Amino acid sequence: MITNLSIENFALIEKLSIRFSEGFSTITGETGAGKSILLGALSLVLGKRADLTSLKNKEEKCVVEANFNIKNYNLKSFFETNDLDFEEETIIRREILASGKSRAFINDTPVNLNQLQELSASLIDVHSQHQTQELSDDVVQFKIIDSIASNFDLISNYSVDLKEYKKCKTNLKSKSEFLQSILNEQDYNSFLLEELLSANLKADEQEELEATFEKLNNVEFIKETIVKSLSIATDEQVGVLQNLKEIKNLFSKIAPFSLDYSSLSERISSTLIEFDDIEKELNQLSETLFSDPETLENTNLKLQLIYSLQKKHQVKTVEELLTIQNELDNKVVSVITLESEIEKIKNDILELEEKLNVNATKIHKNRVEAVPILTSKLQLILEQLGMASARFKIEVTQKEDFLSNGKDEIEFLFSANKGSDFGLLKKVASGGEMSRIMLAVKSVLAQYSSLPTIIFDEIDTGVSGEIANKMGEIMKAMSLNMQVFSITHLPQIAGKGSSHFKVFKTVENNKTHTDLKLLNQEERIQEIAQMLSGSTISDSALIHAKELLN
Repeated sequence: MITNLSIENFALIEKLSIRFSEGFSTITGETGAGKSILLGALSLVLGKRADLTSLKNKEEKCVVEANFNIKNYNLKSFFETNDLDFEEETIIRREILASGKSRAFINDTPVNLNQLQELSASLIDVHSQHQTQELSDDVVQFKIIDSIASNFDLISNYSVDLKEYKKCKTNLKSKSEFLQSILNEQDYNSFLLEELLSANLKADEQEELEATFEKLNNVEFIKETIVKSLSIATDEQVGVLQNLKEIKNLFSKIAPFSLDYSSLSERISSTLIEFDDIEKELNQLSETLFSDPETLENTNLKLQLIYSLQKKHQVKTVEELLTIQNELDNKVVSVITLESEIEKIKNDILELEEKLNVNATKIHKNRVEAVPILTSKLQLILEQLGMASARFKIEVTQKEDFLSNGKDEIEFLFSANKGSDFGLLKKVASGGEMSRIMLAVKSVLAQYSSLPTIIFDEIDTGVSGEIANKMGEIMKAMSLNMQVFSITHLPQIAGKGSSHFKVFKTVENNKTHTDLKLLNQEERIQEIAQMLSGSTISDSALIHAKELLN
């Protein structure tokens, strides 16, 4: 339950702090006094998005802080899941900075709006006027019937299986389409793979083959060049070797005369040694060079095959061809693997369908059994609210498809008068009747829900007199199990509260402020009397106000 609400710099509220108690609290005030502002501020701590228009003073931040006693509401798992400190007296704070940025905190730990909304859904149900129309929504209708049927654990398990079921169906479709595409290309892929495998490709072999081809293709020219070079190098009269030896001998004679000559002599000796080695290698090459037409032909054939494959697959290297070969191999091999995976997914789907059907059947059975309980309770309450002839016909029909919360479709039909046909709520119920039906629904749900707090925002719209009195009694009865607030314009309901708050406006320094105060007994009498007779309070109104409070 909410124990305290503090508001700073929000709309017309400069600063406000109010404590709340258990039981049934009523909130009254003239139209435009700011009751909606209170709900707006509270909605911030419940996770509603905020903007700069909420700030009273645009230069300062807005802070809304609410204290909740959550000791008995089994919320520890939420705090553990979100890595938050659990406190029996939990504080939720929202801040809107002057820059427009918004921050949220749970027990002083920063949280995002999704976390805030998840927690607040377990703390407060704010019922505003427009929500009455939600009774016509099948999602709301299922929530009502499932509360009576105690179906939420079953639906939670069903939802987990449904999510996995849909995932498997999507996976099956994807893999089946992929398998079909592979099968369509199977023959061609097999041909391409066999062509690459028969080529017996090896990484880096293209460069080696091209070098071998160039060597064998030009062997005569190469040999002629080497022989001619050897002749120039080894001629006894004018050969390079002979001339180098003569230069070496000449410089060895003048080497002692200068370091420069000595250095040159050493370099000439080194050159002679190097050239001598070159001559020997040229001789060895000359001896090993020979024409090999067969190897040349084979090398050329292999190169032409590589060039052809590269052109066919639009690549430039053997490495890229080998990559394509591996991909083709995987495609051919993956048919068997894919068929095995698809078969497993199909089995998983069958198992999930069985589990879903079992849970859906249990959910349906519980709903069917809950229908007469709900209709009888609603009709009993509506009879107290002046709708003695009101009747409900709730039909739960099981279908073939797996839906989000089972396999059921629901029809929530209503008849307000004897002899009248049943029809959809939104078509046959008036505004006043819808308000009373919603109160009846909330009253029934309060018996099955562990929600700490409910706030009715002018649920009494369209009713008056004794019906309003009965609505007040019903809300007071609900407050035995939960904290109940009613924002009301009716004195009959205001008199039922164990606590009574008044929203009012004041003007200071030509600025309007909204404030909220807890009324004492005498102030309550005055407030209710004014609600009865207007700004001029009569003696009869005072007497009537005291009667309502007693």
